Amino acid sequence: MTPNDPIDKGDLLNVIKWAIIGIVAIAIVLAAMAGFGQLNVNNVITLLTILAIALPIYYFVMMLRSSKVTKVERSRVKAYIPLFFAAAIFWGIEESGSVVLALFAEQRTVLHIGSWHFAAANFQSLNPLFIMILTPVFVWLWEHWKKQPSAPGKFSAGLVFAGLSYMWMALPGMLFGTSGRVSPFWLVGSWFIVEIAEMLISPIGLSITTKLAPNAFRSQMMSMWFMADATGQAINAQIVKFYSTDTEVQYFLAIGLVSVVFGIIMFILVKKINTLMEGIH
Repeated sequence: MTPNDPIDKGDLLNVIKWAIIGIVAIAIVLAAMAGFGQLNVNNVITLLTILAIALPIYYFVMMLRSSKVTKVERSRVKAYIPLFFAAAIFWGIEESGSVVLALFAEQRTVLHIGSWHFAAANFQSLNPLFIMILTPVFVWLWEHWKKQPSAPGKFSAGLVFAGLSYMWMALPGMLFGTSGRVSPFWLVGSWFIVEIAEMLISPIGLSITTKLAPNAFRSQMMSMWFMADATGQAINAQIVKFYSTDTEVQYFLAIGLVSVVFGIIMFILVKKINTLMEGIH
């Protein structure tokens, strides 16, 4: 196998130049932070958040302006932008299972069912468990559903389910208050709902990324898909600071509502996105 767009010597030197500039720039920023006594974990996380947001923007602009990208490919890149945005929202919620939901498991969940006691960390097994359970179900569904939704339609449904998984977690606080512990089945339900969202977004995203990628940027486009995860987690690293038992209900409701609303907006835009995809489904 050979690369679709092998790099020539001039481009290689340009990449090396900008890599060096980037490393030097980051070193200068870190040195300045240290000089002003601001080199701490929170500020480094903020710097990473900025990079995780800036890099996708840079790559989208670069691909859209590249002379190597045809008119049809440029249209497909434009179609990919809302899919990237949707993926970032989803991953921000899904990956919070190891942060916010882990705190909820530790602080707010009854850690026994009858005489069976378990650790809060055991809830992390729900993600792979539900993936194994749901994967054959969705494989069967996509094989037998003749008029199944397009990729943007599946993404919009995935965003709604992701949002509902968080809104579901607001219910125990609304019903029973936030000072005590609640049934572990609230977390089980939330993980089940968000894994439905993952079935609608993660495998579909991997497939549609390769299909929409410009010929000259296939590797970079696949990197963009994983960058969506990084962007979602980077933003999540900032908003998680607002989570506590006192803000629990508002936190889950607000983030869940944002995801549901964007899912609805994306559903409205499905036809437009499908048009931009230029025959890709």
